[in-house]
Amino acid sequence: MPSTASPTLDRMVSRLRDTSDPRRRYEYVLWLARRLEPLPEELKQEVFKVRGCVSQVYVVGHLEEGLLRWQGESDAQITKGLLALLIEGLSGLRPDQVAEMDPGFIAETGLQASLTPSRANGFLNIFRMMQSQAGALAAADPSPADF
Repeated sequence: MPSTASPTLDRMVSRLRDTSDPRRRYEYVLWLARRLEPLPEELKQEVFKVRGCVSQVYVVGHLEEGLLRWQGESDAQITKGLLALLIEGLSGLRPDQVAEMDPGFIAETGLQASLTPSRANGFLNIFRMMQSQAGALAAADPSPADF
């Protein structure tokens, strides 16, 4: 299994990959959805809206001491769980780590087999939006880890 830059994400991917029952995978994703903090209304702006998702999805990244922190929300529970997986898995990383991450871990979760094509595509779109924000934050941050 190729690993990501995130031990947390690697653990989550392993847990999903090693679960043979698709229903158990869904239960885990829904559990993640329930744990996601609500996104403040003032952050539900077009600039943070994920394009290409059937449901309404917002994701907002910011830097704390050079490391990414994420917030997000979706009006669909499964999508919210997928978002929560990415938020938890990509928090605490440097922007360059997220911007350069290979999305191959998504296939390793085994979720595609039970997701509709539009939801699977939405999962990738959420990840791509987070990568885009990470790249923009890296470019705007005058204090990279190299100093």
